[in-house]
Amino acid sequence: MSGAGLLARLQRGEVVIGDGAWGTLLIAEAGLPPGAPPERVILDAPEIVGAIARRYLEAGAEILTTDTFGGTPLRLAAHGLAEHCEEINRRAVELVREAAATRALVSGSVGPTGTLLAPLGPARPAEVEAAFERQIAALAAAGADLLCVETMIDLAEALLAVQAAKRVAPAVPVVATMTFEPTPRGVFTVMGVTPARAAAALAEAGAEVVGANCGNGIEGMVAVVAELTRHAAVPVAVRPNAGLPQLVDGALVWPENPAFFAAHAPALVAAGARLLGGCCGTTPAHIGALRAVLAA
Repeated sequence: MSGAGLLARLQRGEVVIGDGAWGTLLIAEAGLPPGAPPERVILDAPEIVGAIARRYLEAGAEILTTDTFGGTPLRLAAHGLAEHCEEINRRAVELVREAAATRALVSGSVGPTGTLLAPLGPARPAEVEAAFERQIAALAAAGADLLCVETMIDLAEALLAVQAAKRVAPAVPVVATMTFEPTPRGVFTVMGVTPARAAAALAEAGAEVVGANCGNGIEGMVAVVAELTRHAAVPVAVRPNAGLPQLVDGALVWPENPAFFAAHAPALVAAGARLLGGCCGTTPAHIGALRAVLAA
């Protein structure tokens, strides 16, 4: 399956399963210290990256994500890694491709830059777009099958990322997802963006798939997906968290176990989601349970 093949399947109404969280496994199982950049593991312990990708593949994921959520030079600079931007993004694709072989697609993860756009913050739009272009060019050159602009809360930043992708890698499909929170007034990102506004603007900018990721848990995503589906002219993706983490005996525990997570997946499909996976707190067990429920 190619990126174009993925889009054809989604447009036909098929359901495609992606992978789950990476940071969760790197922290819990690989000993990544709190606050350390996950991208550092690509350079220091590439075998861990390959092992995680293989676990998700064996769980049934058809799309494997690169460990490059913070892979823009702007975000890497906070950890002294900006000069390694191309190496990190290239190597991330290579490691996942090696694990996936021909059994899954490689999705290049592109997260927020970690800075606020003017006038709310110091970042100039041209600077942010150039940072996205640098990361995305490296991901595309390494052979990513698709790009996932994810966990965005500022629509302006999300649009800069999509536009950058369309400029430097026009042949690579883009999935663009934002993080929404329920409020008494409705569903918004913390910057006040509604699902309807996000769906229309991201698709107009060129995203072939739009959707939501992260958030409070899988139950709350049903209403978000329904709203996105009502306003999206393209397929809808969703990657919920396994709930909100709780501190138990000094450790973070995610409350939504694989069975609970998978039990709510049919409601997401009924609401219109066609590309499903997991975000923070999810594991290969969540993805395996998800696949089993949707295949039943």
